[in-house]
Amino acid sequence: MKFAVRYYTKTGNTKKLAEAIAAAIGVEALPISEPVREPVDILLLGNSYYAFTIDPEVRSFIRSLDKTMIGKIANFGSAAMLNSTYKKVKAEAAKVGIPMVEQEFHCKGEFKGMHKGRPNEEDLKAAAEFAKGLMK
Repeated sequence: MKFAVRYYTKTGNTKKLAEAIAAAIGVEALPISEPVREPVDILLLGNSYYAFTIDPEVRSFIRSLDKTMIGKIANFGSAAMLNSTYKKVKAEAAKVGIPMVEQEFHCKGEFKGMHKGRPNEEDLKAAAEFAKGLMK
């Protein structure tokens, strides 16, 4: 299977997760400013909530995806207060005809003193295991 990892971050938390995920599956973690240039079975997409929704840049990135290049999207991310962005990402992916992997990875992320040190080493290991599980 072929994989790609793209992420969007404002605090660096999602970048940490993306790098752990990418290392686990042997690819490079790149920001969403880098398009997916080769066909992949799974695009692992890292993002978070900003003002109670996904960032407009994430929405634009998903809308720019070529459904003939992406088999499925796997969602991952962190957030200080809200839970997963899965439903928001799935709604955007559906607009361009790309299905989602049912599993996702989400953990707490440090923000303005909340959840100090998160994602931590345990979170990064769990993110890596999540990615390895997609390889089966």
